[in-house]
Amino acid sequence: MKKQYFALAASAALALTLAACSGNGDSAEGGSGPTAISHIHGLGIDPVEKKLYVATHEGVFTPDKHEKPQLVGDSKDDFMGFTVAKAKTFLASGHPAPGSDGPGNRGLIESTDAGKTWKTKSLAGEVDFHALEYAHDTIYGYDSTNGMLRVSKDGASWDDRAKLQALDIAVSPDAPDVVLATTAEGIARSTDGGKTFATGKQPVMAFVSWAAKDALYGIDTAGGLHRSSDGGTNWVKTSTVPGGGPQAFTAVDAQRLLAATQDGVYESKDGGKTFSKRLAVESSSGH
Repeated sequence: MKKQYFALAASAALALTLAACSGNGDSAEGGSGPTAISHIHGLGIDPVEKKLYVATHEGVFTPDKHEKPQLVGDSKDDFMGFTVAKAKTFLASGHPAPGSDGPGNRGLIESTDAGKTWKTKSLAGEVDFHALEYAHDTIYGYDSTNGMLRVSKDGASWDDRAKLQALDIAVSPDAPDVVLATTAEGIARSTDGGKTFATGKQPVMAFVSWAAKDALYGIDTAGGLHRSSDGGTNWVKTSTVPGGGPQAFTAVDAQRLLAATQDGVYESKDGGKTFSKRLAVESSSGH
């Protein structure tokens, strides 16, 4: 019964996330000025600027001097998969804003000026990546359109890997062939670079992020934060992130964590023991 409950909870979280990419919501208002944000799909910290970036249904935002969300650049696209690859270099995927030109699926897009402008790298019109990881000079992407993991060295040509239904992925910082995926059954593990995955095992997590060899973090569908020091064999619950169910999660390093929940973007600098709110999130429905 317990296993069935967790599977249903994970399935519900997956369904909500997939529904969020439908692109039928309102875009952000106010040009480059502060605005309310909702439906967060990705989080990251630029390693040089040390600024927080929040990828949403209505563009990429960063806190202004008053800790209010400021639109970065002028794109109000729906940013789905999102990751900070390196200084000022971001990778993303998603859909065009209502009324914008271009294919319904952006494929892989890249910014080399910290989100101010974006260029298409590949797979435009073909793929919507719901999760992106940059590790070992390699891009790992979960292609939600086709239900598979894809891997690329240059962002232009891709290797198709295993097919699976997943919500998030994480790559071992020490072993490029070890990839984890969150599924309705639990965390699925690959030891061959994502060519095959074992059946998912408990616990069920919505999102996972692997910051260091002994610092693998997972956040469950209720916002419970868990840490594993042995690559996912054993887990210890650290705390519960405020604000309800999670929308996005990133471990910047072993101590600095970012989590978006139903009412805000929260940051921890002590490995998840305590969290402070960085941005407020305006709850909305129908996206």
